[in-house]
Amino acid sequence: MKNPKFAFFEGKIISISEAKVDIRTSSLQYGTAVFEGIRSYWNAKTEKNYVFRMEDHYKRLYDSARILMIKIKYPIEELCDITLELLKKEGYTEDSYVRPFAYNSGLKIGPKLVGTEQDLFIYTIPMGEYLDTTKAIKVCTSSWARLSDNSIPPRAKVSGAYVNSAIQKTEALLNGFDEAIVLTSDGQHVSEGSAMNVFMVKNNTLITPPVYSDILEGLTRDTVIKVARDELNIKVIERPVDRTEMYTADELFFCGTGAQVSAIGNVDNRIIGDGSMGQITGRIQSLYFKLVKNEINKYSSWCTKV
Repeated sequence: MKNPKFAFFEGKIISISEAKVDIRTSSLQYGTAVFEGIRSYWNAKTEKNYVFRMEDHYKRLYDSARILMIKIKYPIEELCDITLELLKKEGYTEDSYVRPFAYNSGLKIGPKLVGTEQDLFIYTIPMGEYLDTTKAIKVCTSSWARLSDNSIPPRAKVSGAYVNSAIQKTEALLNGFDEAIVLTSDGQHVSEGSAMNVFMVKNNTLITPPVYSDILEGLTRDTVIKVARDELNIKVIERPVDRTEMYTADELFFCGTGAQVSAIGNVDNRIIGDGSMGQITGRIQSLYFKLVKNEINKYSSWCTKV
């Protein structure tokens, strides 16, 4: 795996070794930053890279920034151009990941969202599997609840909020699981994974928690819903999901930019289905991996060639 050579920092593309922030930086001290995770997929057949839903990711970055009162001085079109330039300079011949990060860059002490300087950087890194997508993974229900919209809004990708995710994921790993399922802040319903959305299959219907269940409004989630309905003719319902409903599901899977489409075969030591990747999950995963590599013409508008 190659190490990245370049970053967009303080308004220009420079060597990543030169892209440094002061240890006093406000966002480092208080988590007052927002970010995105964007994947670029290498298509070995065409020998080209395709960035998946890049403009939509930057639109969501803008939404997150609005919630945290961060003003991004670059228009979305320019951010897309900068991203493509970075990827071209890196010349990856493998899947990679783009990390835009808008942050409070001032050096004064005190957690606040106003009266401080702000900036944005972007870097890219090679990235393969975040979770093993070839098999069904084992997960647990975390003892740590999801943040609520009235604490740190989950619909914004706030850097400081991912302490919540780190605690949940770490608890799962230390207890022998691959990932965590997280309940809503009131403990009543399923929210999502530590950093990915979750879907349940029951009676050939796809069910996923709604936006008011403290979830991040995932772009992969949106992609799955659209292709399931339009390409696979699968009914999709967005509604609250109880914890024990998962135990009786026919299939379960995570989805996200990092997680992609990852089957779940065991929750809290209850076997889901036969413990392997379910048929519907497999169909969705197969379709997803084709469309992100620009192998389905209908979805070419989602794929930007590097």
